[in-house]
Amino acid sequence: MPEEYQKLATHLMLVHTEGELTGADDYTQLFYNLAPNAYEKLVCCERAGEEVQHYQLSAAVLSDLNVDTSAMLAQHFQQRPYYANELVRGVKNWMERGIFSFLGEAVVLEHLLEFQDCSYEPFSEIFVRQIIKDEHVHVAHGFRIIRDACSTDEGRQEAQHALDRLWPHILALFGRDESKRTALYVKWGLRKTTNGELRQHFVRKILPRLAALKLVVPEMAASSVSAEPA
Repeated sequence: MPEEYQKLATHLMLVHTEGELTGADDYTQLFYNLAPNAYEKLVCCERAGEEVQHYQLSAAVLSDLNVDTSAMLAQHFQQRPYYANELVRGVKNWMERGIFSFLGEAVVLEHLLEFQDCSYEPFSEIFVRQIIKDEHVHVAHGFRIIRDACSTDEGRQEAQHALDRLWPHILALFGRDESKRTALYVKWGLRKTTNGELRQHFVRKILPRLAALKLVVPEMAASSVSAEPA
């Protein structure tokens, strides 16, 4: 393989592999402590276990390229250089946890759906075999939390407040539109679309789901107010 392709593919896999471990930390160190009851604590543990399994799958692909990721297991999440996770660490309550999993993990899922068609077949296979199926469950868990909250006016107000605060950070998870590395990923078939294109696709897909819950993203709420007659 060309050297540029090797470096890009390895970097992409390292980011993902590290992110899976950090996801496990999020569920055990943060979401578990926010969970309102024993059932939700159990679900957090189940999700964390799945994230560790995803790490193992990804680490095995890198191991075949003589890249050892075992040091990640001993790292604190703040020591991991590839996967920034400030949004999750800022989650303040269970409702924001629901919004993050419903929308933030949906952003992650959009990236993973691209990886299933990745030009490096050993990497794409692990997404088709297991990871994407599990991530759909993670998103569904967040959706359930928000759907149940929106069954009452008070709960919907809390969900809207969480959405208002986290929405800009969720969109930022896609990265910079002008990312040079992403353009190279597309060039080599490691991804199909750029950050900006994937963000637009996500917004078009998620807005109807939010509308069904009678939730509105901040910029749309602002547009509605400005359009009202004086």
